[in-house]
Amino acid sequence: MTTHADLGLDLDVRDADAVADRRDELVAAVRDHAGTIAYQLAKLQGGDYGRRELSTPGGTWTVKHEAGELEFLLFSSKSGSDVYVISTKQPPDPEDLAAALDDYAAFVAAWNEYVASLSGVLDGVSAEFPEPASTDGVVAERDRVLDRIREACSVMAGEIYRYEGDDYGTYTARVDGDRWELKWDEGAVSYLRVGGSGGLYLLSQYEAPSAADVREYADSFRGFVDAYNEFVDGLESDLATVEL
Repeated sequence: MTTHADLGLDLDVRDADAVADRRDELVAAVRDHAGTIAYQLAKLQGGDYGRRELSTPGGTWTVKHEAGELEFLLFSSKSGSDVYVISTKQPPDPEDLAAALDDYAAFVAAWNEYVASLSGVLDGVSAEFPEPASTDGVVAERDRVLDRIREACSVMAGEIYRYEGDDYGTYTARVDGDRWELKWDEGAVSYLRVGGSGGLYLLSQYEAPSAADVREYADSFRGFVDAYNEFVDGLESDLATVEL
């Protein structure tokens, strides 16, 4: 049976556990300490996610948080190497960690200087602002016009539904170059749209149009009603020729 000695490998292999344990101990300490910086950064930025880069004589540190918890701490050395001192993946190489920790105190100092630079930045900023103007009057006028449009469309939808006999349908007409479409659903107004499939919904089950849009199309709506009345007059003329 061949042994290590027979192969000339009668050599001691040192156990790396002590180095790995010390590395993990240092990483845990940094995670706890830098976690405080991440928490303070989250409070300062006011968001669920954020990061900050801080420059030191030795390189650039990037601290990133998620919901106030430290996500990673990256040291980009001026020598060109990047070390994730803290990350969600594997721990850093012990030599890389040692090089980064030589600059860690400078990183903390840079953070403290950054926070100090913000001290008093809002001093003298007034919290007295002009009173925002109310839109109640504009909204009331818009709704008044839309209510009249809806009343007219309800009559039209009910009459067409009664004539057509179908539960669903549309009545379309072209007014001043625009295609108007009234859709009914069992006699009730489903929507009133101007301008085809990508057009403006004057009436719908969703939000109301702007006051400016209502103003733009209110006069043209009269033409749409006139077109409907002509359509009905034509139906009455056709029906008048039927004898039973």
